[in-house]
Amino acid sequence: MEVKRRTARSLVQRLNSDSEQIRTQALCELRLLSKHDPDSRTYISEAGAVHLLLHLLYSSSPAAQENAIATLLNISISDREPLMATPGLLDALSHILRHPSSAASAQNASATLYSLLVVQDYRPIIGAKPQIVSALVDILRSHSSPTRSIKDALKALFGISLYPLNRPRIVDLGAVPALFSLALKDRSIGIMEDATAVIAQIAGCYESIDAFRKVSGVPVLADLLNPATGSTARVRENSVAALLNLIQCGGEKAMEDVREIGTSAIGGIADVAESGSSRAKSKASSLLSILTANNGFAA
Repeated sequence: MEVKRRTARSLVQRLNSDSEQIRTQALCELRLLSKHDPDSRTYISEAGAVHLLLHLLYSSSPAAQENAIATLLNISISDREPLMATPGLLDALSHILRHPSSAASAQNASATLYSLLVVQDYRPIIGAKPQIVSALVDILRSHSSPTRSIKDALKALFGISLYPLNRPRIVDLGAVPALFSLALKDRSIGIMEDATAVIAQIAGCYESIDAFRKVSGVPVLADLLNPATGSTARVRENSVAALLNLIQCGGEKAMEDVREIGTSAIGGIADVAESGSSRAKSKASSLLSILTANNGFAA
């Protein structure tokens, strides 16, 4: 262990070298070390690397930026607290999301956020940064975003949306049209599943009602519940969760929207209640009870 600690300390010290070649080599070695040796991540952090790596996220060198964010991602897997305790972390991640030197840099920044969002206490802190939420939504909107970038952005938004008070901000910053566009137009199964997972979460705030109306969100969710559309089981389960959350948070106003889909979604909801995961079955049964009680349909 002491050898690993000395190695980490030596590499971090070399990041302060006057020689660009030495700094670049040390950065590459830190990236590889933090990737392949989980024990080293704590030692790298203890040696003071995080502050230096954050500074490199503003570098004009694509290689420096990419290696720095990749190293931070690796550290975040095992040693999240030192990252969140470092001033300027979220501003630096926001910068790299908006000004990445490569698609890989943006992807690793989103993945770092998702890693940090595993910790519940960090969700309100990260979600309180509108520039981060906005940057993630912009990735979803951009027609030039690679599939991997979209998936990583969706995962980060999902982590942010797990904290209920973050949901109105996500809606206000324009996520709903982008999410439904992906659910409708992107035929990648993984993208559809991740997009509907975020939709299900943000449906759990009152602000989503009007935003869903503008994109015909409830009819879209009803269509996704139809197996004939090719929706996967996870997409259908997410659609059920979204409709249930919408009704529970939106009350009668949301119920009016769901009533309009009539019987078109009942069959799909019943299928989830019968063959979905245990959690999805519970949600589908609750949704069926609400709909049948309000519409007089036979269950």
